[in-house]
Amino acid sequence: MSWPAGLALFVSTVLLMEGFAYVLHRFVMHSRLGWNWHESHHRARTGWFERNDLYAVVFALPSILLIWGGLNGGWGDWATWMGAGVAFYGVIYFGFHDVIVHGRLPHRIVPRSTYFKRIVQAHKLHHAVESRDGAVSFGFLYAPPVERLKQALQASREAQLRRARGGSTARHEERA
Repeated sequence: MSWPAGLALFVSTVLLMEGFAYVLHRFVMHSRLGWNWHESHHRARTGWFERNDLYAVVFALPSILLIWGGLNGGWGDWATWMGAGVAFYGVIYFGFHDVIVHGRLPHRIVPRSTYFKRIVQAHKLHHAVESRDGAVSFGFLYAPPVERLKQALQASREAQLRRARGGSTARHEERA
């Protein structure tokens, strides 16, 4: 396979992974089947790892298999390029989601661009819901306009929204 064709397959795989991740996040991770692992991601983390991290292990396996098959199994260059695309999406996901949005590693990155701010805010709106039902914004590289996400949260009858940080009404009444 030529370099331009391989690169096109690599980029296409990265872009298709966004759709695949959206479907898995919305219909598997937020389902009764997948919530057992994913719920830990919607709660305060108490250590370095959470049960949701098992998804990263599971999702790395196809990438490893494709790269191995392309390099050692005689499957062809297409498998190596696709496996690399899946792996690169995983790197983007980790850097954006785990490091920048959730601060799992220290960094000094501040979202400044309109796109970057929208993606971060959309993911925070996703985490405004404590339950598996009623969440919005399941993608990682694309997010609908923030106003549309806010309207969807307000209209949802299923969403169990988190209380605002900084105290409850009871605490406020104690101070008064």
